[in-house]
Amino acid sequence: MPIASPFAALPGLCSLCGDWGRGALCTRCRSEAALTRPRCSRCAIALPAAQSLCGACSTNPPPFERTITALDYAAPWDGLIRRFKFRAQPELATLFAGLLRDALHDEPAPDLALPAPLAEARLRERGFNQSWEIARRLGARADARLLLRIRDTPHQLELPPDRRAANVRGAFAVEPLRRGEIEGRRIALVDDVLTTGATAAEMARTLLAAGAASVHLWVLARTPAPGSA
Repeated sequence: MPIASPFAALPGLCSLCGDWGRGALCTRCRSEAALTRPRCSRCAIALPAAQSLCGACSTNPPPFERTITALDYAAPWDGLIRRFKFRAQPELATLFAGLLRDALHDEPAPDLALPAPLAEARLRERGFNQSWEIARRLGARADARLLLRIRDTPHQLELPPDRRAANVRGAFAVEPLRRGEIEGRRIALVDDVLTTGATAAEMARTLLAAGAASVHLWVLARTPAPGSA
């Protein structure tokens, strides 16, 4: 069952704009978060018109079958997500999980929801895995120990897009003693932000090689295409 905050309906300051409201978001900000726009069904990039696939996914489809996202990684949401990740505010996970859960309203439940794993050094530095904090609040069967990060790599944001796939190649593995739990399963990979999709693609390939029937992405926010803001 989803983890709900006991204070969700109490008056307080909106986490996004600072106005008074009920819950973590005021009515205005919540209504803006609920706005939908046409997106590529495969990678969730925003599209100028209602069409099912972007050009990149039509010509070179990624290994994951579908991506659901709640937000564009743009102002003002990007600042709130950075607070969550880098300023030790894991309590925002309940708000973010609720927004993602709203975006997933008609999606079939997966067999497993797996958070994107962090390298041990980064986990110690941050103190928590932001993807796990979201995943465990979504109501699906979540497991943080099935997909592992076995190799630390430079942060993807530090690299040009054409080097990101090579950077994460071989960085993930399924827990060797639990591979049978992946076989034939429909997997949802949960992450906070999707940018080029290189990391998500490598995780999906790892799961498919272990026997997963399919891999979908559930991401809180999608980085807009350059120049689209």
